[in-house]
Amino acid sequence: MILVIGDIIVDEFIWGNVSRISPEAPVPVVNVNKVDRRLGGSANVIRNLHALETKSAMFGVVGNDEPGEWVHNRLGELDSDDEGVFTKKNERPTAIKTRVVAQQQQIVRYDHEWATPIHPDTQRKILDVVRAKLNDATAVIISDYAKGVLTPELLKQLIPELKGKIVGVDPKPLNTESYHDVTFITPNLLEASEMAGMDNINEDGHVENMAKLLKDKLGLEYILITRSEKGMTLFDGEQCHHIPTAARDVFDVTGAGDTVIAVFTACLARGNSPLQAAKTANQAAGVVVGKVGTATATWQEIERH
Repeated sequence: MILVIGDIIVDEFIWGNVSRISPEAPVPVVNVNKVDRRLGGSANVIRNLHALETKSAMFGVVGNDEPGEWVHNRLGELDSDDEGVFTKKNERPTAIKTRVVAQQQQIVRYDHEWATPIHPDTQRKILDVVRAKLNDATAVIISDYAKGVLTPELLKQLIPELKGKIVGVDPKPLNTESYHDVTFITPNLLEASEMAGMDNINEDGHVENMAKLLKDKLGLEYILITRSEKGMTLFDGEQCHHIPTAARDVFDVTGAGDTVIAVFTACLARGNSPLQAAKTANQAAGVVVGKVGTATATWQEIERH
């Protein structure tokens, strides 16, 4: 089982077509065909693990509202343990990102969220359930969307508890100093440059220096940096490996980072080398960016890509 700790978001998609501009303002009029929801943010990692036939447990918070109830129900449908998902009654609503998509293109996104840090009591509750589940865990994913769940205080207490486990972090630069001594991080190029205090330059030599600096700075075993059209760079502690992109068509990069850390971690948990895990995660990213909306990849899709 892989534990996933972080900021739960509901991804809502409004799908439609555009055939005219509004007479009220210079904006497109969307004729809505359907509306659907998907688990997003850290919970999208759960969707990806489910697609990989990997058992999971989710830890985070939702609001005392209909979207929060939907999250619990959806996690149950994916056979994910939700004992560590706490419902906050008056503090905050469930975070929702709503995207309007027409002709396969995202027109606008609007967010409904409350990103204040969670209460210390809630942090303690999350830690208690993590401790109870650790014996059954092969790995832990810390998925940081900077929405208030992964506070510096929680991370300071959490990471030492995870010794002996594979611990991966999908990071946010704001919390860089809190990620010391995890197994690996999976920043994109912009996040890595900010975390390292270096220029955002997508050249192999520059990215290698960035990776080595962050590995030493945070005491990591390795680091996987995603680089958009240039693929990924893995520093395995001894050498850097540049992996060309596997994307054939790019329709939507929404949630691709969740796919990368889910697949990379699942591969490590089943005994793959870091390089093989990175190559597989790269293939998976190539699958999901060819889909519209928050997407996942199965082992079969990854092998065929």
